[in-house]
Amino acid sequence: MKKLILPFLAVTLAAASLVGCSGSPAAGSSAVQSKAAVSASDTSAVSGQVTCSGSSALQPLVQAAADSFQEKNPDVSVMVNAGGSGTGLQNVSDKTVDIGDSDLFAEEKLDSAKASALEDHIVCVVGVAAVVNPKVDVSNVTKQQLLDIFTGKTTNWKELGGKDQKIVIINRPVSSGTRALFKKYALEGKGEAAGVALTEDNSGILKQNVAQTPGAIAYLAFSYLTDSTVKSLSIDGVKPTYDNIYSGRYGVWGYEHMYTYGKATGAAKAFLNYIQGPDCEKVIAEKGYGLSQKMTVKRSAPGAKQ
Repeated sequence: MKKLILPFLAVTLAAASLVGCSGSPAAGSSAVQSKAAVSASDTSAVSGQVTCSGSSALQPLVQAAADSFQEKNPDVSVMVNAGGSGTGLQNVSDKTVDIGDSDLFAEEKLDSAKASALEDHIVCVVGVAAVVNPKVDVSNVTKQQLLDIFTGKTTNWKELGGKDQKIVIINRPVSSGTRALFKKYALEGKGEAAGVALTEDNSGILKQNVAQTPGAIAYLAFSYLTDSTVKSLSIDGVKPTYDNIYSGRYGVWGYEHMYTYGKATGAAKAFLNYIQGPDCEKVIAEKGYGLSQKMTVKRSAPGAKQ
């Protein structure tokens, strides 16, 4: 009889233990999961398709995260396209993609009704630098000199202490978030001179054009400055680095946003949890982006309460 009772008691105690572990947290314990725990739970057994479009400045990170996420979740397909922040915001507002990638707050590109329908997911920080052809022998400009270049007042590098060489401006299109950040924080909101600049839609191709065009100047997200193909300029003696952005010394930067129409669900939610989670912090740094949590200065959407 004892032989029958002892195994029964063991099974009963084990079952009670399992019930206790799966129930509500004990008094005094936290009911809030860590970001790592949320990420792990939300990316298990995920399936479906996620479509993203928008910022070319953010594209390298989103693509790298998508590749890694799909390895961990083989039943998910993540499609990443560029096109500019304005395009991404319009696409997600129209519900033609699941996620709209943007260098700007939605309120800076869309009307208030459309912007309010979107959910913002800030994933990192991106710096923007003025870049020149490697053979341009100027390494530092003042903010006023930069403004004079892009508004067409200064047209030759010799006016800035360089050699006698025409300045060739290469811009991003008006839909570009990188262009908007550069205009707002480097050019103090002043409009670029019409008819004096070339325009290139893709940041990667723009980088190649600057490298191949004598006297060229443009601007690029730090995520494209991972080699010596082009040369970045200091502004007022401050180098474009994340340490200088974190400390507030270099002001040409913005948050990188991934917007969804309303609350994220399904595979899109799992992907966003992944890219915002600890697994991607190393990738963020390796791909040339900054970590939001290191910022000592903050920025808010237009109209938001400080």
